[in-house]
Amino acid sequence: MASNDKMHDPSSSTQTRRQYEDDVYFMSVALMFAKKSPDPSTKVGACIVNEGGKIVGVGFNKMPDGCEGKFPWKHDTEDEDPLNTKGMYVCHAELNAIVNKTSVDVKGCTIYVTLFPCNECAKLIVQSGIKNVVYLSNKHKERNGTKAAFRILDEASTPKNIIYRQFESKQDVRDLLDSIDPFAE
Repeated sequence: MASNDKMHDPSSSTQTRRQYEDDVYFMSVALMFAKKSPDPSTKVGACIVNEGGKIVGVGFNKMPDGCEGKFPWKHDTEDEDPLNTKGMYVCHAELNAIVNKTSVDVKGCTIYVTLFPCNECAKLIVQSGIKNVVYLSNKHKERNGTKAAFRILDEASTPKNIIYRQFESKQDVRDLLDSIDPFAE
């Protein structure tokens, strides 16, 4: 866990059993959508939930519609031409969940995501009015994009009250994560 996370302890009195059960349910939905990702190395899913506990958007990382199979799924490396890697083309799960939302506004919603958002997704989350981010893994915490995402969410938190926290799961949800990404932490 990052030291600057704004978290809830699942065992604390402030987080009810019902909230924990909802977290397990909605994170499991995000994990199931992650399994749909065609990315061979990093499968990410997202689930947006309104204040009434209804799912209003889901998504997973994939290439833009109509571009499936036309761009590489290779990882970005320093010696690789960025135009020959997935980074320039892939649509992240958070973006797809927001774009694929029902006609309901996502302002005030919670997004459950299997991987902490990158800086681009953090900007999209802030701009869309999502108020809570619950993430399962932060395996890219040393990347500049992840560090920038923390800063974006921290700065946006002051006037907009965005809360992010890492979901502390029981083993059953961890098993689901391991089934999509054996290198997740």
